[in-house]
Amino acid sequence: MRISTTLPLTQTGVPDIAMARHLEDLGYDAVGMADLIVGDGTPGFDATLVLAGAATVTEKIGLEFGVLSLPSRPTAWVATQVQTLQHLSGNRVVLGVGIGGFPGSPFWRAVGAPLHGRGRWTDVALQALPGLIRGEPTKLGDQEITLGPAASVPQILIGGNSEAAMRRAVLYGDGWVPSLVSPATLAKKAIRLREIAHELDRAVPSISVGGHAILVDNPAAVESFTQVLVEIHRMPPAEAAAVPVTGSPAQVAERLQAYSEAGADMVGFSLDGGDWMRQAEALAEARAELS
Repeated sequence: MRISTTLPLTQTGVPDIAMARHLEDLGYDAVGMADLIVGDGTPGFDATLVLAGAATVTEKIGLEFGVLSLPSRPTAWVATQVQTLQHLSGNRVVLGVGIGGFPGSPFWRAVGAPLHGRGRWTDVALQALPGLIRGEPTKLGDQEITLGPAASVPQILIGGNSEAAMRRAVLYGDGWVPSLVSPATLAKKAIRLREIAHELDRAVPSISVGGHAILVDNPAAVESFTQVLVEIHRMPPAEAAAVPVTGSPAQVAERLQAYSEAGADMVGFSLDGGDWMRQAEALAEARAELS
């Protein structure tokens, strides 16, 4: 089971780039960065720049977009950034993408992102990205463009829990990234993913689960997170209670094993509830118990 997590924030509220090296030393497979820019004053950071910073202090850990909102950026610009980051990092990019973000938010409107048809927009972008990154002449609308220097196409992971996202992963991705799902729910969705792959005569994508872990004694944080799942995500209380990962390293190892048995080969957890350093070490210890 491969693991990743996001960086903590410094006291001034910016990603603590130096901690990427600590994750590498702990044996993490990737450091992740979400793409959450709203434009209403809520803090939001450019994922590509944060991962580029992480690349400068590390040597081998993966640099994972978790996930990049394709409709909010021109496809040619995304390809250029991926090419650049591949060259700067020595081919360590993991390109997680999705249709989401915050459609209709001030940021989306300011950059001219589509409010409708985001799925189709994303499909077109995914068809073009591999060729663009490889430096091949590629048609974008009426314009043919060739980007250089050519780079290796990174692993492309498709985020989203819907059947449309699963189908997109089968058609255009190397992996599928559902989020906020229990092992039991994942097992059911994995069956459907295999069915879709069979229907389309394609290979079955790998599965990377995105979620949240609270590996310190903080019942209030667990309760608050679960309440968000119920009130905002409209998740049944019993299902919501099964989503956050909590407990000792041994208990977390059991949860990782459950995700593995459900079909996942990677998990990416945001570490909530404080004491990021301790939690990062606990998650690494839990993964080691699976070996």
